[in-house]
Amino acid sequence: MEDEVERRQIQQILELDDEELQIEEVESLLESSDDDRDATGVVSPDHFTFNTHLASLHSYLGEVDDTRHRSAFWDGGAVLNLPLFYLEGVVLFPEATLPLRVIEPNFVAAVNRAMTQVDAPYTMGVVRGYRDSNDGPLRLAKVGTTAEIRQYRPVEDGSINVVTRGQQRFCLRRCWIDAEGAPFGEIQIIEEDIPFRTPRDAYAKLVPLNNLRGQQILSLNALSHGGRNDENDSEANSEESFENELTQTERRIHQSAIGACYDSDRTDESTSSADDNKLSESDSQSGSPCDTDSTFLGSSPSGHKKQVRNSDLGIGTKSMARKVAEPRSHLSSTLSRAFAPVWVYRMYDSFCLAQKAADMWKQIVGTPSMDGFVKKPDLLSFYIASKIPISDPTRQELLEIDGVSYRLRREIELLERLDRVRCKICKTVIARRSDMLVMSTDGPMGAYVNSYGYVHEVMTFRKAKGLVTSGRPHEEYSWFPGYAWTIINCASCDVQMGWLFTATNEKLKPKSFWGIRSSQVKDEMR
Repeated sequence: MEDEVERRQIQQILELDDEELQIEEVESLLESSDDDRDATGVVSPDHFTFNTHLASLHSYLGEVDDTRHRSAFWDGGAVLNLPLFYLEGVVLFPEATLPLRVIEPNFVAAVNRAMTQVDAPYTMGVVRGYRDSNDGPLRLAKVGTTAEIRQYRPVEDGSINVVTRGQQRFCLRRCWIDAEGAPFGEIQIIEEDIPFRTPRDAYAKLVPLNNLRGQQILSLNALSHGGRNDENDSEANSEESFENELTQTERRIHQSAIGACYDSDRTDESTSSADDNKLSESDSQSGSPCDTDSTFLGSSPSGHKKQVRNSDLGIGTKSMARKVAEPRSHLSSTLSRAFAPVWVYRMYDSFCLAQKAADMWKQIVGTPSMDGFVKKPDLLSFYIASKIPISDPTRQELLEIDGVSYRLRREIELLERLDRVRCKICKTVIARRSDMLVMSTDGPMGAYVNSYGYVHEVMTFRKAKGLVTSGRPHEEYSWFPGYAWTIINCASCDVQMGWLFTATNEKLKPKSFWGIRSSQVKDEMR
């Protein structure tokens, strides 16, 4: 079935090559491209005829064979020796595609070793290379991603065409060159955390802070007249049903929180009578410390425990305080299951953050749909990190973040603040975030390799400024079938920024778009 789909897509490429169109002037193309946008700023389907699946096939590499091998995932903390592939300006994320045209002998040896090694077959490590200055030595990032070789084809000239896919993050412990000249590295697999979901009922019964004293008095009166009433029995049943609905991980988190409350209660019971008298006197002078939300939100969990103790003792005399000790563990579970209000938990709930990030991405980019990722926050965090139009140092920062919720929070911050894209050298504004264009099923940014073996991570825009073309259009080895490419430079500093792609088929829309190299841009936050 997959072979049939690929044959149909290749046939579409051949049909595009049969119908050529005179390349128009850049100015007229820019004017016409504005007509392809709807009221929301997203390209209208009626003005978009390019098949975005074609770009993700990387058909410019020619025929490649599927290795039909899927390597197993390693446990977190596992240490491996893998052939190493380092690329300047490229950051590979899990689940992202990386095409390679391997020409240099040392990297050819690395790929061949990856294909034949026993411990980790068809796998190599990919790390970002960078220089502190233009003429400085090449340095390697400390965190990279394992890459599984999905497609492979040796070429007559000795080079190799390869399509890989990112798998797992790792820490690079050390690297060396083996006897065959292949770069190798000792890596340690990073253990990924489980996406955190706040238990659904964790804060559902949180008592208003200004009513805490009254709720405690009612509970004490009920207990002093014969134990729990019907409402308390119902609460116990609710607690049991609540825990039954949790996963094992969620149940451990919930029980740990409740256990912490019990421990604090037992600690409070052992407080000396001298401390009790002092606290009661303080409470009678200043009022209950739980009367205002600001006091609670500004305190630590330990401070909160102390405040609950103060309000208990403020109810009556020292003898009443001793009566409170017996049912106190019940109060901890019925009055509040949380130390903080709902919005605090949602700040670090991976699934709430995933929904927010997906909504923002849909609003900015429009396509592809993110609905399938919302239930997988870890994959969503890697997807956005690999596609957001930012510089490669910032992308490396995202790769190095441990924790799904922390990575999503950083990405949401970038989506909220990222506005303009500037030239890294002269800081000239060349594009805006709202002008992003999705020309591949992989998203508005992807990795592509040219005929010389250089890999470029390219972000696509419908409109750009401050750029000039250099040379004539070329159709051969185009990353987007049916489009010719022309080199573009920054008009201010003349550094090479990417390519202008123009349609060679009158049926293709959009008629033109810009491909900007992520390694040549500087982020600007508003």
